Amino acid sequence: PPAPAPRLRRRLLNPQPGKLPLESIQVVLEELRKNGNLEWLDKNKTSFLIMWKRPEEWGKLIYQWVSKNGLTNSVFTLYELVSGDDTENEEFHGLDEATLLRALQALQQEHKAEIITLDDGRGVKFF
Repeated sequence: PPAPAPRLRRRLLNPQPGKLPLESIQVVLEELRKNGNLEWLDKNKTSFLIMWKRPEEWGKLIYQWVSKNGLTNSVFTLYELVSGDDTENEEFHGLDEATLLRALQALQQEHKAEIITLDDGRGVKFF
């Protein structure tokens, strides 16, 4: 490919922090939202959550673990799923509760799980 023009090359080699136009930032954030990796936390779109994996992807990983271990029709506390010894070597181990709930909600929409209330907090039953 041809080399970038000298002016562009200077910009690439010497980026100026904080100089990305607002419109460009909005385009990037909107792309992340469309792909499911960004969720706006307020109506004014001033605060957002960027997710490494989409909730559906986390849900798929969790459900694969459940299926692989023959744990369908089992109930787990949220703590057991992300902090228990059984999930220690899983990618979702240590996942924050907000992201975990989004993943479980995605599974619930697919009728693979149901988020339930337990005496000591919330849990999930897998189908």
